[in-house]
Amino acid sequence: MKRRITLSIILMGGMLFAQAPKSLTYGQNSIAMKFAKTITIDDLKEDLTILSSDALEGRETGKRGQKMAAAYIRSHFQEIGLKAPVSHEDTKSYFQDVKLKTSKPGDIYLLVNDEKFKNIEDILYSGNVKKTGKNVTEVVFAGSGSENDFDNLDVEGKSALIINYDRKGRAAASELAKSKGANMIFIVSSATDVEFTDFKNKYSRYFNNQTMSLDNEQSKKDDMGLFYISPSLAAKILNQPFDKLNKTIKDFNNGKVRSLQKIKSKEVNYKVEYEVNKISSENVLGYLEGTDLKDELIIITAHYDHIGIKNGEINNGADDDGSGTVAVMDIAEAFAEAKRNGNGPRRSILFMTVTGEEKGLLGSAYYAANPIFPLKNTVVDLNIDMIGRIGDREIETTNYVYLIGADKLSSELHEISENMNSTYTNMYLDYTFNDEDHPARFYYRSDQWSFAKNGIPVIFYFNGVHEDYHKHTDTVDKIEFDMLKKRAELIFYTAWEIANRDGRLIVDKKPKEN
Repeated sequence: MKRRITLSIILMGGMLFAQAPKSLTYGQNSIAMKFAKTITIDDLKEDLTILSSDALEGRETGKRGQKMAAAYIRSHFQEIGLKAPVSHEDTKSYFQDVKLKTSKPGDIYLLVNDEKFKNIEDILYSGNVKKTGKNVTEVVFAGSGSENDFDNLDVEGKSALIINYDRKGRAAASELAKSKGANMIFIVSSATDVEFTDFKNKYSRYFNNQTMSLDNEQSKKDDMGLFYISPSLAAKILNQPFDKLNKTIKDFNNGKVRSLQKIKSKEVNYKVEYEVNKISSENVLGYLEGTDLKDELIIITAHYDHIGIKNGEINNGADDDGSGTVAVMDIAEAFAEAKRNGNGPRRSILFMTVTGEEKGLLGSAYYAANPIFPLKNTVVDLNIDMIGRIGDREIETTNYVYLIGADKLSSELHEISENMNSTYTNMYLDYTFNDEDHPARFYYRSDQWSFAKNGIPVIFYFNGVHEDYHKHTDTVDKIEFDMLKKRAELIFYTAWEIANRDGRLIVDKKPKEN
């Protein structure tokens, strides 16, 4: 009988304190199968019913419900015998404290020739500059923002104005401007003022929202502001008709103009004010030490936060990502049970539920920047984000799971994953979202990315989006627990093989850039 934890204990504020297997050769392993059976529908349902209950108020990062969920997961890790790996002075903890800050736009405007252009009404501002309050800046015309455009341009400590109608092109230009020392960017992303007005009306609410970010020196150092402006405003800043600016870019690209330096602006005044509040949150970590290869580490992750209460309705997040969280909890219990029975893994395993994914992969990014165990010793991250439902799909089968990232860094990881499925679970492994050109870009949108960008092989397990995604209707009664169990078993078998094989995963590909 597996030991369980009751919600009443958490609500009352009480806390419960509670020889290696041989490497597989892709044949069925009776020991692995024995402990995979300890992952049960009843246990998954019990844990998920608690984590996605109204009492946890949607588990929003930094709020009471997220703290309650963290306490519940911590008690589970402690009860099943996982070690607390985080050092806090003279004690050990299951919590890795994650320092965060919220920022809400305040008084933000541009002042050009004594004419004021207000954020949201006339322009859109994104980012947090180092200097808040009133500032003055020289604006340098950087064409479309290519490497050639920046030749012979001095943007150090100044602002760069870029005309670029391509999303990826704008992103690349912004990064390039930042690398050249610019502290502010002006972007013209629309060819006409009418198009800019449509863009502004469509996206203004996103630019006016409160945002959350890591509160550390690295994030402060990397911050840079960006103003989206209309073509007519760009013309005022640079004292040139907008058509002439476009023609200058074309002539420069054709070699008719040698440099963009001739187009200069007057100084532009701007003001940026944000209401900033600091909050705290936690990653919850449980550590299972390995045997002869214990210095090498497998990480199994899921985010336990969700989006909280919106418009008076609790978003329970049963699938997103309650399903992944309970999978981590029960996979951890299966491995802990194996160790108690003398079948512990050769490599160590870190079971980690992270916070702040919904706010921008913040918890996993914090861990990657402040790892408890060296990243160089981390063999793989198996990340679980939504595996409890049948998503919107063109392919009819419901016996499936989406796999993302398995082949991006390690061909061997992809092979192991395929073989574990054909040996044990026999699901349809759908690689639709693994396509680098897929517009959803899910490879970059969940916590595995925090590890993949550091060169660590990953697999992201996913059931796809559905009609209840990020809605208050994502509730436990809609979970397909038979599929949740089966997907969790595939992850368990994959982790078991990686933990117990003789050789470390071979990394034969370089990490991609977002």
